[in-house]
Amino acid sequence: MVGSTVGAVSAPAPRDDETGDLRALAERHGLKQIGIRPGLVEYLRQLWFFRQFAGYLASSRAYAQNQNSYLGQAWAILTPVLNAAVYVVIFGLVLRTSRGVENAVAFIVIGVFLFRFFDRSVVAGGRSISDRLNLVRSLHFPRAVMPISAVLTELSTLLPALVVMCVLTLASGLHPDYPMVPVTWEWLLLPVAVGLFGMFNVGCAFISARIVAAAPDVLNVIQFLLRFVFYGSGVIFPIGHYVERMPAVVGSVMEYQPAALALDLGRQALMDEPTIPLDPTKWLIMLGWGVLFLVGGFLYFWHGEERYGRE
Repeated sequence: MVGSTVGAVSAPAPRDDETGDLRALAERHGLKQIGIRPGLVEYLRQLWFFRQFAGYLASSRAYAQNQNSYLGQAWAILTPVLNAAVYVVIFGLVLRTSRGVENAVAFIVIGVFLFRFFDRSVVAGGRSISDRLNLVRSLHFPRAVMPISAVLTELSTLLPALVVMCVLTLASGLHPDYPMVPVTWEWLLLPVAVGLFGMFNVGCAFISARIVAAAPDVLNVIQFLLRFVFYGSGVIFPIGHYVERMPAVVGSVMEYQPAALALDLGRQALMDEPTIPLDPTKWLIMLGWGVLFLVGGFLYFWHGEERYGRE
């Protein structure tokens, strides 16, 4: 009886001085405590160290998206083409919603292709942590790798789609009701527009990743909100044509909000129209949006680093 009682006694807790000695011993041998948020500079250093890991995650995710379908990676191009075709037929040719624009087909095609990059980046960023909890819980790396790789995945599928977008933009001039779209030096600005949009998208992915990691159901709300952004960003109709009918504040918000600006920059680069002139001010504003969301979204995500995979 005594023996059983003695056997049930737990070992004494380590004293504070023993804990300190163990911590010093671990640090002396290069061991680091896991599950804590490192300093900002150290976190950025770790993120740079794992840049190849982010690229690998992006490429593997992009390959896996359509590998079980018969057409495989062709769907990365076919999906935006079919989406654009639906909106062009309904809103551009039948309802002619894009009034006020000389070439409605090119206008809608550019809007659909570029907005899809934003839409999928936000959703993929939101899922980047919650869909790979096993990876997050089993390996030690900066969690910012996950939303960054999600946006890189969407960028890798966007690049070949951009070639198709440019071809469709040129081909839109074959329609008898629309003018030809000339190839000018301004086409060289398209990669700049995509880069600025990408900065903004990464920031949004950071924000959605932290929110959805804490409350997965919010992703459904985000997807509904993206529908409002779709119709409020001038994807299928020019915002400027309707701004005059709105209160000044509402019109300015719709015209200069980041998603609408990004689409406008893409159209400024590819469409040679008097209604869509090259406006350096809008490019600078979009740069400001990109930096603001990239830095702000990163800091917001970094502050929740120690909670990912534990909540």
